[in-house]
Amino acid sequence: MRSLATILSFWLLCLASAFGAEGGHDHLPLHAEELMKIGPLVVTNSMVMVWIVAAFVILIAQLATRNMKLIPSGLQNGVEWLIEGLYNFLEGILGAALVKKTFWFFATIFILILFTNWFGLLPGVGTVGIKLEGSGVDQHDIFRPFLRGGNADLNMTVAMSVTFAVLWFYWAIRENSLKGFFAHIFAPKGKFVGFILVPMILVFGFVGVLEVISILFRPVALSFRLYGNVYAGESILENIMLLFGTGNLGEWFGWIPVIPFYFLELLVGLIQALVFMLLTSVFLKLICDHGDHDHGDHGH
Repeated sequence: MRSLATILSFWLLCLASAFGAEGGHDHLPLHAEELMKIGPLVVTNSMVMVWIVAAFVILIAQLATRNMKLIPSGLQNGVEWLIEGLYNFLEGILGAALVKKTFWFFATIFILILFTNWFGLLPGVGTVGIKLEGSGVDQHDIFRPFLRGGNADLNMTVAMSVTFAVLWFYWAIRENSLKGFFAHIFAPKGKFVGFILVPMILVFGFVGVLEVISILFRPVALSFRLYGNVYAGESILENIMLLFGTGNLGEWFGWIPVIPFYFLELLVGLIQALVFMLLTSVFLKLICDHGDHDHGDHGH
Protein backbone atom coordinates (compact mmCIF):
# COMPACT_ATOMS: atom_id res chain seq x y z
CA MET A 1 0.00 0.00 0.00
CA ARG A 2 2.91 2.37 0.71
CA SER A 3 4.35 1.93 -2.80
CA LEU A 4 0.93 2.38 -4.40
CA ALA A 5 0.31 5.56 -2.42
CA THR A 6 3.70 6.97 -3.36
CA ILE A 7 3.20 6.23 -7.06
CA LEU A 8 -0.31 7.70 -7.02
CA SER A 9 0.95 10.81 -5.24
CA PHE A 10 3.71 11.25 -7.83
CA TRP A 11 1.35 11.00 -10.80
CA LEU A 12 -1.16 13.35 -9.23
CA LEU A 13 1.60 15.89 -8.71
CA CYS A 14 2.64 15.50 -12.36
CA LEU A 15 -0.97 16.04 -13.48
CA ALA A 16 -1.34 19.09 -11.26
CA SER A 17 1.84 20.56 -12.71
CA ALA A 18 0.85 19.71 -16.28
CA PHE A 19 -2.52 21.43 -15.95
CA GLY A 20 -0.94 24.40 -14.21
CA ALA A 21 -2.95 24.05 -11.03
CA GLU A 22 -2.56 27.10 -8.83
CA GLY A 23 -4.23 26.92 -5.46
CA GLY A 24 -3.80 28.96 -2.36
CA HIS A 25 -0.78 26.88 -1.39
CA ASP A 26 2.08 25.00 -3.02
CA HIS A 27 3.07 21.34 -2.80
CA LEU A 28 3.67 19.57 0.51
CA PRO A 29 7.41 19.77 1.30
CA LEU A 30 9.34 16.80 2.60
CA HIS A 31 10.31 18.60 5.78
CA ALA A 32 8.39 20.48 8.44
CA GLU A 33 8.44 24.26 8.08
CA GLU A 34 9.55 26.81 10.65
CA LEU A 35 6.90 29.00 12.25
CA MET A 36 8.91 30.83 14.91
CA LYS A 37 11.93 30.66 17.17
CA ILE A 38 11.89 30.61 20.96
CA GLY A 39 15.52 31.27 21.76
CA PRO A 40 17.49 28.43 20.21
CA LEU A 41 14.33 26.30 19.80
CA VAL A 42 12.89 26.26 16.28
CA VAL A 43 9.14 25.69 16.40
CA THR A 44 7.76 23.97 13.29
CA ASN A 45 4.20 23.42 12.15
CA SER A 46 4.48 19.69 12.85
CA MET A 47 5.62 20.39 16.43
CA VAL A 48 2.55 22.56 17.01
CA MET A 49 0.34 19.76 15.71
CA VAL A 50 1.90 17.21 18.09
CA TRP A 51 1.46 19.62 21.00
CA ILE A 52 -2.22 19.98 20.14
CA VAL A 53 -2.66 16.20 19.93
CA ALA A 54 -0.84 15.66 23.23
CA ALA A 55 -3.00 18.31 24.93
CA PHE A 56 -6.14 16.66 23.52
CA VAL A 57 -5.13 13.19 24.75
CA ILE A 58 -4.23 14.54 28.20
CA LEU A 59 -7.53 16.42 28.40
CA ILE A 60 -9.56 13.31 27.48
CA ALA A 61 -7.65 11.25 30.05
CA GLN A 62 -8.28 13.86 32.74
CA LEU A 63 -11.98 14.15 31.94
CA ALA A 64 -12.41 10.35 31.85
CA THR A 65 -10.72 9.80 35.21
CA ARG A 66 -11.96 12.90 37.04
CA ASN A 67 -14.95 11.12 38.55
CA MET A 68 -14.26 7.40 38.39
CA LYS A 69 -17.22 5.09 38.89
CA LEU A 70 -17.39 1.36 39.55
CA ILE A 71 -19.90 1.00 36.70
CA PRO A 72 -18.48 3.31 34.03
CA SER A 73 -20.50 5.18 31.47
CA GLY A 74 -19.89 7.74 28.77
CA LEU A 75 -16.30 8.92 28.34
CA GLN A 76 -14.90 6.74 31.13
CA ASN A 77 -16.42 3.67 29.50
CA GLY A 78 -14.89 4.51 26.12
CA VAL A 79 -11.42 5.13 27.54
CA GLU A 80 -11.54 1.96 29.65
CA TRP A 81 -12.64 -0.03 26.59
CA LEU A 82 -9.67 1.28 24.61
CA ILE A 83 -7.13 0.65 27.39
CA GLU A 84 -8.50 -2.79 28.23
CA GLY A 85 -8.53 -3.79 24.57
CA LEU A 86 -4.92 -2.67 24.10
CA TYR A 87 -3.84 -4.43 27.30
CA ASN A 88 -5.41 -7.74 26.30
CA PHE A 89 -3.95 -7.46 22.80
CA LEU A 90 -0.43 -6.76 24.09
CA GLU A 91 -0.71 -9.44 26.79
CA GLY A 92 -1.28 -12.00 24.05
CA ILE A 93 2.01 -10.90 22.45
CA LEU A 94 4.26 -10.07 25.40
CA GLY A 95 2.92 -12.32 28.13
CA ALA A 96 1.41 -11.47 31.50
CA ALA A 97 4.68 -10.45 33.18
CA LEU A 98 6.26 -8.35 30.46
CA VAL A 99 3.10 -6.43 29.56
CA LYS A 100 2.85 -5.09 33.12
CA LYS A 101 6.25 -3.45 32.76
CA THR A 102 5.93 -2.13 29.23
CA PHE A 103 2.24 -1.44 28.62
CA TRP A 104 2.62 2.26 29.44
CA PHE A 105 4.94 2.75 26.46
CA PHE A 106 3.14 0.66 23.83
CA ALA A 107 -0.29 2.03 24.69
CA THR A 108 0.99 5.60 24.66
CA ILE A 109 2.77 5.19 21.33
CA PHE A 110 -0.34 3.67 19.74
CA ILE A 111 -2.67 6.40 20.98
CA LEU A 112 -0.24 9.19 20.06
CA ILE A 113 0.35 7.89 16.52
CA LEU A 114 -3.35 7.20 15.94
CA PHE A 115 -4.61 10.63 16.96
CA THR A 116 -1.68 12.40 15.31
CA ASN A 117 -2.56 10.66 12.04
CA TRP A 118 -6.26 11.47 12.36
CA PHE A 119 -5.71 15.08 13.44
CA GLY A 120 -3.66 15.54 10.28
CA LEU A 121 -6.88 15.00 8.30
CA LEU A 122 -8.82 17.80 9.97
CA PRO A 123 -9.90 20.67 7.72
CA GLY A 124 -7.38 23.50 7.83
CA VAL A 125 -4.33 21.31 8.46
CA GLY A 126 -1.89 22.15 5.67
CA THR A 127 -4.32 24.60 4.05
CA VAL A 128 -4.56 27.46 6.56
CA GLY A 129 -1.47 29.62 6.86
CA ILE A 130 0.29 32.66 5.50
CA LYS A 131 1.52 33.48 2.03
CA LEU A 132 5.20 34.42 1.91
CA GLU A 133 6.14 37.47 -0.07
CA GLY A 134 9.38 39.22 -0.87
CA SER A 135 12.31 39.04 -3.21
CA GLY A 136 14.09 36.33 -1.26
CA VAL A 137 11.13 33.92 -1.19
CA ASP A 138 11.47 30.66 -3.09
CA GLN A 139 8.74 30.55 -5.75
CA HIS A 140 8.24 26.86 -5.02
CA ASP A 141 7.70 27.57 -1.32
CA ILE A 142 5.39 30.56 -1.11
CA PHE A 143 2.95 29.22 1.48
CA ARG A 144 3.60 28.45 5.15
CA PRO A 145 0.80 26.38 6.78
CA PHE A 146 0.25 26.77 10.50
CA LEU A 147 -0.25 23.02 10.99
CA ARG A 148 1.22 19.91 9.40
CA GLY A 149 0.63 16.24 10.14
CA GLY A 150 2.92 15.32 13.02
CA ASN A 151 3.99 11.98 11.54
CA ALA A 152 4.62 13.60 8.16
CA ASP A 153 7.76 14.94 9.83
CA LEU A 154 10.70 12.52 9.87
CA ASN A 155 12.00 14.10 13.08
CA MET A 156 8.89 12.90 14.91
CA THR A 157 9.05 9.31 13.67
CA VAL A 158 12.81 9.12 14.33
CA ALA A 159 12.30 10.39 17.89
CA MET A 160 9.71 7.67 18.62
CA SER A 161 11.87 4.96 17.03
CA VAL A 162 15.05 5.97 18.87
CA THR A 163 13.11 6.16 22.15
CA PHE A 164 11.91 2.60 21.59
CA ALA A 165 15.45 1.46 20.71
CA VAL A 166 16.80 2.82 24.02
CA LEU A 167 13.96 1.23 25.99
CA TRP A 168 14.41 -2.02 24.07
CA PHE A 169 18.02 -2.31 25.26
CA TYR A 170 16.98 -1.47 28.82
CA TRP A 171 14.16 -4.01 28.94
CA ALA A 172 16.20 -6.68 27.15
CA ILE A 173 19.12 -6.42 29.58
CA ARG A 174 16.79 -6.18 32.56
CA GLU A 175 14.92 -9.35 31.58
CA ASN A 176 17.96 -11.39 30.46
CA SER A 177 20.90 -9.83 32.36
CA LEU A 178 23.84 -8.49 30.35
CA LYS A 179 25.34 -11.97 29.94
CA GLY A 180 22.02 -13.46 28.90
CA PHE A 181 21.46 -10.61 26.44
CA PHE A 182 24.65 -11.37 24.50
CA ALA A 183 24.06 -15.12 24.84
CA HIS A 184 20.60 -14.68 23.32
CA ILE A 185 22.18 -13.07 20.25
CA PHE A 186 25.45 -14.98 19.80
CA ALA A 187 25.25 -18.26 21.71
CA PRO A 188 24.33 -21.50 19.87
CA LYS A 189 20.69 -22.47 20.24
CA GLY A 190 20.50 -26.06 21.44
CA LYS A 191 23.04 -28.50 22.84
CA PHE A 192 26.04 -29.44 20.70
CA VAL A 193 28.89 -31.73 21.68
CA GLY A 194 31.98 -33.05 20.00
CA PHE A 195 33.37 -31.82 16.67
CA ILE A 196 30.08 -30.13 15.68
CA LEU A 197 30.37 -27.59 18.51
CA VAL A 198 33.10 -25.46 16.88
CA PRO A 199 31.35 -24.93 13.51
CA MET A 200 28.08 -24.24 15.32
CA ILE A 201 29.78 -21.53 17.39
CA LEU A 202 31.08 -19.95 14.17
CA VAL A 203 27.68 -20.19 12.46
CA PHE A 204 25.73 -18.71 15.35
CA GLY A 205 28.41 -16.04 15.81
CA PHE A 206 27.92 -14.98 12.19
CA VAL A 207 24.14 -15.07 12.65
CA GLY A 208 24.59 -12.94 15.77
CA VAL A 209 26.49 -10.30 13.76
CA LEU A 210 23.62 -10.20 11.25
CA GLU A 211 21.18 -9.88 14.15
CA VAL A 212 23.13 -6.90 15.54
CA ILE A 213 22.98 -5.21 12.13
CA SER A 214 19.24 -5.90 12.00
CA ILE A 215 18.78 -4.42 15.49
CA LEU A 216 20.67 -1.26 14.53
CA PHE A 217 18.55 -0.78 11.40
CA ARG A 218 15.21 -1.29 13.16
CA PRO A 219 14.82 2.38 14.19
CA VAL A 220 15.53 3.42 10.60
CA ALA A 221 12.93 1.03 9.20
CA LEU A 222 10.32 2.02 11.81
CA SER A 223 10.91 5.72 11.17
CA PHE A 224 10.70 5.64 7.39
CA ARG A 225 7.79 3.19 7.29
CA LEU A 226 5.55 5.47 9.33
CA TYR A 227 6.81 8.69 7.77
CA GLY A 228 6.53 7.33 4.22
CA ASN A 229 2.96 6.16 4.65
CA VAL A 230 1.72 9.34 6.30
CA TYR A 231 3.58 11.68 3.95
CA ALA A 232 2.37 9.77 0.88
CA GLY A 233 -1.23 9.93 2.10
CA GLU A 234 -1.09 13.65 2.80
CA SER A 235 0.59 14.23 -0.57
CA ILE A 236 -2.28 12.44 -2.30
CA LEU A 237 -4.84 14.69 -0.60
CA GLU A 238 -2.72 17.75 -1.35
CA ASN A 239 -2.27 16.92 -5.02
CA ILE A 240 -5.95 16.12 -5.52
CA MET A 241 -6.79 19.53 -4.11
CA LEU A 242 -4.25 21.14 -6.44
CA LEU A 243 -5.64 19.21 -9.38
CA PHE A 244 -9.35 19.75 -8.84
CA GLY A 245 -9.39 22.90 -6.72
CA THR A 246 -8.77 25.40 -9.51
CA GLY A 247 -11.26 27.56 -11.36
CA ASN A 248 -14.69 28.70 -10.26
CA LEU A 249 -16.09 25.19 -10.04
CA GLY A 250 -13.02 23.95 -8.20
CA GLU A 251 -13.42 26.54 -5.47
CA TRP A 252 -16.92 25.24 -4.72
CA PHE A 253 -16.71 21.52 -5.54
CA GLY A 254 -12.97 20.72 -5.50
CA TRP A 255 -13.30 19.02 -2.11
CA ILE A 256 -15.64 16.29 -3.43
CA PRO A 257 -12.94 14.10 -5.15
CA VAL A 258 -10.97 14.08 -1.88
CA ILE A 259 -13.71 12.43 0.20
CA PRO A 260 -12.95 8.76 -0.73
CA PHE A 261 -9.28 9.30 0.08
CA TYR A 262 -10.16 10.78 3.47
CA PHE A 263 -11.91 7.54 4.42
CA LEU A 264 -8.89 5.60 3.14
CA GLU A 265 -6.53 7.74 5.22
CA LEU A 266 -8.64 7.17 8.34
CA LEU A 267 -8.06 3.44 7.87
CA VAL A 268 -4.38 3.91 7.04
CA GLY A 269 -3.91 6.04 10.17
CA LEU A 270 -5.30 3.23 12.32
CA ILE A 271 -3.28 0.55 10.53
CA GLN A 272 -0.01 2.47 10.84
CA ALA A 273 -0.51 3.03 14.56
CA LEU A 274 -1.27 -0.66 15.00
CA VAL A 275 1.71 -1.75 12.86
CA PHE A 276 4.16 0.45 14.78
CA MET A 277 2.92 -0.88 18.13
CA LEU A 278 2.84 -4.46 16.88
CA LEU A 279 6.35 -4.41 15.42
CA THR A 280 7.92 -2.82 18.47
CA SER A 281 6.19 -5.23 20.85
CA VAL A 282 7.24 -8.23 18.74
CA PHE A 283 10.85 -6.98 18.66
CA LEU A 284 10.83 -6.85 22.45
CA LYS A 285 9.17 -10.25 22.80
CA LEU A 286 11.77 -11.89 20.55
CA ILE A 287 14.67 -10.78 22.74
CA CYS A 288 12.89 -11.56 26.02
CA ASP A 289 11.41 -14.90 24.96
CA HIS A 290 13.24 -17.79 26.59
CA GLY A 291 11.26 -20.31 24.63
CA ASP A 292 10.58 -22.78 27.38
CA HIS A 293 8.54 -20.91 29.96
CA ASP A 294 6.95 -17.61 30.84
CA HIS A 295 8.37 -15.58 33.70
CA GLY A 296 4.94 -15.16 35.24
CA ASP A 297 4.99 -12.63 37.99
CA HIS A 298 8.57 -13.25 39.04
CA GLY A 299 10.42 -11.07 36.55
CA HIS A 300 13.99 -9.93 37.16
